[in-house]
Amino acid sequence: MKTYLLTFAAAAALLSAQATQATELRLSHQWSTKDVRHAVAEIVANEVAAADVDLSIKIFPSKSLFKPREQYRPLSRGQLDMTVFPLSYAGGQQPAFNLTLMPGLVKNHDHASRLSKSPFMDALEAKMAEDDVMVLVHGYLAGGFVGKNKCITKPADVEGLQTRAAGKSFEEMLVGAGASIASMASSEIYSAMQTGVLDAANTSSSSFVSYRIFEQVACYTPAGDVALWFLYQPLLMNKTTFERLSEEQQSALMAAAAKAEAYYLEEAKKQDALSVDVFKEAGVEIAEMSPEDFAAWQALAKETSYKSFVESVPDGQNLLDMALSVE
Repeated sequence: MKTYLLTFAAAAALLSAQATQATELRLSHQWSTKDVRHAVAEIVANEVAAADVDLSIKIFPSKSLFKPREQYRPLSRGQLDMTVFPLSYAGGQQPAFNLTLMPGLVKNHDHASRLSKSPFMDALEAKMAEDDVMVLVHGYLAGGFVGKNKCITKPADVEGLQTRAAGKSFEEMLVGAGASIASMASSEIYSAMQTGVLDAANTSSSSFVSYRIFEQVACYTPAGDVALWFLYQPLLMNKTTFERLSEEQQSALMAAAAKAEAYYLEEAKKQDALSVDVFKEAGVEIAEMSPEDFAAWQALAKETSYKSFVESVPDGQNLLDMALSVE
């Protein structure tokens, strides 16, 4: 009997140790389960589960856990483990993050990928580390404009319109063009268009489709040969939470992240063309931004958002120069 009890106790201790090692992480984001950013989260969760390292990731999509703009702070405090998040939303905490949605800064998707691997991104990651945040998956998405009643290709087209932009830098440029600004997450564009709060908006190609914005607009100006709108939207993790994982769990997570990042880049390239097809099918007019239109926006941005960023961020000029130096 004594031997049996000892054996039972040893088995119970082993099971307890195994249970202690098993970890569940919570990953939050604002998008629907049909969005590419949800797919990125799923790849990481599925790959980690397949690695069988006593680590699982529970995904909370569609802003079911935190409001869209309110995820970075709980992440930095360890109240949330992971999020797929437009970094410019946290520009209030770290003004340098506003550079991740700077008009005309990113040329195309491959250029965006090179930015993610540059000293410019190293500098941003150092600022994230100050908030106990780290990047698992890098990713940029391109986007364009929608108009409820008219097409938008050049600065003069937004004059007098109530317009939504995703971040401070774009808002400053649009104000410079004569627009009024209504700040909101991309998940709120549909209802704002429906109720007449918005006349125009810009966001990613993927969000335009997943939030069914084509049901509320007359014209769509997509990302094409020239794309004014590129937003860095990485999968982030609380740094302390990552460091507390076992070496085996960390390795599985990084391998999963690498697979998700490769997928993210390829899918990001497809989203622009896919969005055009969806809007055309819905009967929405498709407009094109010419190189001359792009140059006009970029000139306006240099006098508004670029200038404001340099003046308001202590190391703003250095960060901007680092970003512009990436070929």
